[in-house]
Amino acid sequence: MFDINGLLVKSRTDLAEYQKPFAHEYEPSTDFAETILKIRPTAIIGVSTVGGAFNQQVIENMSIVNERPVIFPYSNPLSHSECTAEQAYTWSKGKAIFASGSPFDPVFYNGKTHTPGQGNNVFIFPALGLAVFATEAKRVTDEMFVIAAEAVAEQVTEEDFAKGLIYPRIDNILEVSYNVAIRIAEKIYEDGLAGVQKPSDIKAFIKSKMYEPKYQ
Repeated sequence: MFDINGLLVKSRTDLAEYQKPFAHEYEPSTDFAETILKIRPTAIIGVSTVGGAFNQQVIENMSIVNERPVIFPYSNPLSHSECTAEQAYTWSKGKAIFASGSPFDPVFYNGKTHTPGQGNNVFIFPALGLAVFATEAKRVTDEMFVIAAEAVAEQVTEEDFAKGLIYPRIDNILEVSYNVAIRIAEKIYEDGLAGVQKPSDIKAFIKSKMYEPKYQ
């Protein structure tokens, strides 16, 4: 992990308590791009709100140490994104596995169209809320989030992968949420956390609890 003062290492005296579990025995560094060559991370996740933090050297170094570097600039809005989709694909020579917090248009590079994915909590939280509401779950567990993540991943098709997408299409969010909620509800019943009796048809049960706005 990097913060405004550099790599989180145990020798630093300015770390907050919540940062200390992430600090390792390593030499201090304030050069993010250089540290990538030394530590060789497979993925970088940007939550800094510092626009341009993933500069060309950072992306190129990630491409040196990885055949398919994972580049996730998750900060919003667009002006705070650590890099753009075009920068990630261009600087990595089309190798990047990319998803961002803000939506980006498809990028055409070297004869291929790359479709950026959007890593957004809208894929999980509404579905989780629906499953908890429907089953009257007694509590929310870490395992429910794992199941939700798996359910989201299962809805990415081979065609999507070929275009560079690692998240389902946002324009299909209602169907995605429905499928995720079903998987979470099944987990809730499996773990004995439901407050209502298990229905004979969970899919129909979840469908009956969904709100679909229809206006005259």
